[in-house]
Amino acid sequence: MEPGMQGIGKMLLIGGIVLALAGAFLMFSPRVPFLGRLPGDIVVKRENFSFYFPLMTSIVLSVLLSLVLWLIRRFGS
Repeated sequence: MEPGMQGIGKMLLIGGIVLALAGAFLMFSPRVPFLGRLPGDIVVKRENFSFYFPLMTSIVLSVLLSLVLWLIRRFGS
């Protein structure tokens, strides 16, 4: 196998694992009680209107994803 193909294969394998983990996370996320209800999430409820923006949840997930990707990059090569 060519050296370039090994790199593409490794990247596809890691991408598949990440997608499988994301799918599992979405399947089990309703069972995580604190997800989506962290302090800092913006909730506005009016009579005929409700608005929800998970700001703090987005920040926490971004930090966790950045950490996981950093670890993969640090120890994966």
